[in-house]
Amino acid sequence: METVTDTDVLVVGAGPTGLALGVDLARRGVDALVVERGAGLFPGSRGKGMQPRTMEVFDDLGVVAAIHAAGGTYPVGMVWQNGQRVGEHQMFDPAEASEDSPYDEPWMVPQWRTQEILRDRLEELGGAVALGREVAGVEQDAAGVTAHLASGAAVRARYLVAADGGRSAVRRALGIGMTGETVDPSPMLVADVRIGGLDRDHWHVFPPADGSPHFLAVCPLAGTEDFQVVARFPEGAGVDLTADGVRKVVADRSHLDPEDVTEVRWASDFRPRAALADRFRAGRVFLAGDAAHVHSPAGGQGLNTSVQDAYNLGWKLGAVLSGEAAAGLLDSYEEERRPIAARMLDLSTGVHRGEVRRGGATRQLGLGYRGSSLSEDTRAAVAEGAARAGDRAPDGSVDGVRLFDAFRGPHWTLLALGVELPGGAVGASVRVVRGAAYGAYGAGVFLVRPDGYVGWAGDTPEGLGGYLRRFGLGG
Repeated sequence: METVTDTDVLVVGAGPTGLALGVDLARRGVDALVVERGAGLFPGSRGKGMQPRTMEVFDDLGVVAAIHAAGGTYPVGMVWQNGQRVGEHQMFDPAEASEDSPYDEPWMVPQWRTQEILRDRLEELGGAVALGREVAGVEQDAAGVTAHLASGAAVRARYLVAADGGRSAVRRALGIGMTGETVDPSPMLVADVRIGGLDRDHWHVFPPADGSPHFLAVCPLAGTEDFQVVARFPEGAGVDLTADGVRKVVADRSHLDPEDVTEVRWASDFRPRAALADRFRAGRVFLAGDAAHVHSPAGGQGLNTSVQDAYNLGWKLGAVLSGEAAAGLLDSYEEERRPIAARMLDLSTGVHRGEVRRGGATRQLGLGYRGSSLSEDTRAAVAEGAARAGDRAPDGSVDGVRLFDAFRGPHWTLLALGVELPGGAVGASVRVVRGAAYGAYGAGVFLVRPDGYVGWAGDTPEGLGGYLRRFGLGG
């Protein structure tokens, strides 16, 4: 048997969730190991849409410039019938960037490219991904978790995070159930192809003329020469994933010839479903991403919710492992993220079934934790529309300081707006921004968590010290 490897956090799965968590832990100086059972990173485009809130997360993690460079905006939909263009439609309701929300629209980047960018950032921070490491079993005790690998090796960690997908081996080993429903009984094909005969300015949609389920959509993948093909099949039908099978589907459902599909780079099938894990935590093991919640791809909520799971958990693990916060802080992960996942599952299912538009809710900027045990608002009155404890902390500029620049990094930030803040009110690890009452905040004191949500808010600093001490921040 191989020697046991020791680490503080073992992250199982090198998809966007596991890689984002790895990046967040690495920048906090946490000893973490990301393992992936495959010989390489996931090769397909499947989760290609980045919602504005996730772009804010990527801004903080130091990858938003690379994500911008690798992708582009969603194209206008073009509807075809009998080889003729018959109309256009917007895939998402339009929105405008504002000072408090600089990222206004979804950004398209193929999932494989997002993973490469996150992996490069992880390596830049001194971390790495260990490929070909399949977790076959998990045991835990009061001091830590032992993950047994299929190779016979073992990894001992203080905490383990299962980010190993909808068929999570870790979740199954723990016996955690998943409750859900079939969103659509019809099987779906998704493939990345090279194709001729279509422009790259539109998302080409070929609806069936007879009301059958033979839907086809061909979307140019921003930042690449590829198109993503999505096709729906009758319930019970098989899906041919060979190159010839993909070519036949495209030719049968459009005006294109099989030869127009010059290359099939990746293909997979799935049946849209929505499912939520009964628990997001078992002792020292946490579920994140698809291991905790599985979405229909409609509306682009799955990957985004998953990355935000990692963003919520990373700072909490860092605080507990450093001794700054008590282990009870980790209880708030499930408390905060499971209701959000349930809400996003309902949303993505509604979009899939045509009951909900791709609008403001899908951008995820309005999600928050007002009911969380970590959210404390002591103000006597709060104006309608103003930021409250538990809300996402808006961007803006206070006395020449851009707030997202102040928030960026693994620290807490204190905003003293129109209020005097006595010296020594916070420890040196808290960044302080002082200025006049401002925008969506108004006047008051606002303590912003490392993941960009308001943790504590008050008309004055009174009572702030007690909250700070919960996280080893002094005051």
